[in-house]
Amino acid sequence: MRKRWAFTMIELIFVIVVMGIIGKFGAEFLAQAYRSFIFSSVNNSLLSKSASAVEFIGSRLQYRIKDSMIARAGKAGTATGIGSASGTAFTVLEWVSTDIDGYRSTTVPNWSGIADLDPGQALGVIESPATNTGAINALISTLSYGDTGVNDAALYFIGSNSDITTGYGWNGALADQTGAMHPINTTGVATQFAPAVGTFTGVDIYEYYKLAWTAYAIEHDANGDLILHYDYQPWNGDSIAAGDSKTAIIMEDVSTFQFMAIGSIIKIQVCTQSDIIDGDSNEDVIGGYSLCKEKTIF
Repeated sequence: MRKRWAFTMIELIFVIVVMGIIGKFGAEFLAQAYRSFIFSSVNNSLLSKSASAVEFIGSRLQYRIKDSMIARAGKAGTATGIGSASGTAFTVLEWVSTDIDGYRSTTVPNWSGIADLDPGQALGVIESPATNTGAINALISTLSYGDTGVNDAALYFIGSNSDITTGYGWNGALADQTGAMHPINTTGVATQFAPAVGTFTGVDIYEYYKLAWTAYAIEHDANGDLILHYDYQPWNGDSIAAGDSKTAIIMEDVSTFQFMAIGSIIKIQVCTQSDIIDGDSNEDVIGGYSLCKEKTIF
């Protein structure tokens, strides 16, 4: 007679127990691996977005007129000097920027940054050797999609005194040439700037200047969006509260946007957050994740 071998009851029980253990801990292992993958994916995404945001802001702050920086508690908030702005109430960072694109140009600068202080020059104009106001106008028009030109621009003289509340137009258009910004017009001569308001008579004019055609603002709004405002001229009465600027969203889901100034150095911080979904049919939130990036701009 042949004998047929089979599992004994003890062996079957042992197999069932082992399979149960594998099933229990294997499922937990797979779930933990899935969660680790999700956390890693979210972390990389947030890291990339926040790093891009601070680099984008920093690249524009690099060419700021340092004395012009202010903060506001909301778009319509009072202009506060950046050195006096502290706390989470300030959600807008604003400044006037040098026309770095025109200064670099393609071959030679469109504006030289030098004013001829020869007493023999005609009163009422500023002579700027090696400057081409026609080229300035063409470039500004291109960058602003045809909405702005050199006659909307202003000069800032390096070394001049400035009052943050009255010198840049943060509280309304400049009525004369006594502020830090000097609104200009062209004269028909490529190397000359004429005053757009008032006159240069009795105004301190220095040898070196910077040309500006726009201010910038970074706004952290109530929806958690980080918004760039550009192509507006505070010295002409423009403001972001009145909707005079163009806007672009830099980043969404921003939990915190903070900044701090120490002298002429400014430090910015962008924090972003994301809910992590379990991925099943219920799509339950299994956790929240946040990440911050900082940058110091000299």
